[in-house]
Amino acid sequence: MSIWGKVIGGAAGFALGGPIGAILGVAAGHFVDRMATGRRGLRRIGAGDQETKQAAVSIALVVLAAKMAKADGHVTREEINAFKRVFRVPDAHAAAVGRIWDEARREAAGFEPYAEQIVQIFPHDTTMREELLGALFQIAMADGELHEGERAYLARVAQIFGFDERGFAQIMSRHMGGGEADPYQVLGVEPSASDEEIKQTYRRLIREHHPDKLIAEGMPEEMVQVANDQMAAINAAYDRIAKLRGLR
Repeated sequence: MSIWGKVIGGAAGFALGGPIGAILGVAAGHFVDRMATGRRGLRRIGAGDQETKQAAVSIALVVLAAKMAKADGHVTREEINAFKRVFRVPDAHAAAVGRIWDEARREAAGFEPYAEQIVQIFPHDTTMREELLGALFQIAMADGELHEGERAYLARVAQIFGFDERGFAQIMSRHMGGGEADPYQVLGVEPSASDEEIKQTYRRLIREHHPDKLIAEGMPEEMVQVANDQMAAINAAYDRIAKLRGLR
């Protein structure tokens, strides 16, 4: 069963609570809020609760993507199609996921609690938050342009996720720069960095963003393409630097 079948069917949903659980309750008919405890209704999720984490990421992505699509004033068909590509939704669950999207996109305001709940669920996993932000970038760029409202929205989500301006610029360069992106910025190193520092940074990023590692930590398998795109950008940036410097 895909993660959507588990989420819509109720598996793991009762453990979510908080704003993510609330919108799932409104849109999918599960009264998850009353089943949870803790801050804002969020049950403390343990390291082994992979299914619960996957459910949280799945619903948060729907909500944040829908509200971001509304941030530039209107939701386009391209943005909806981009969401479906980024996070594969089986036809059998498209209607239920659509109800969550429609509930979330009523207005762009009010997205902060969903981003904050993701931080609560992944307090020490910045890579997972980066992957989610990367998925939002891909959806924002569906029409070939990052609108000012979308950029401001993404910057605010990044801030809640714990990224400073430099970190936000680094993530943005991986998803917008293409072959023209500054390879040093993509890797998050200064042009003055030594060859050894660049190699170590590259190896660390490859370890952190490997899809198998992220899935083991709670990333839904449906998001694997986002992780692959991140890896491709990192590899391309290192290859460019290696060519410029003559690294092996």
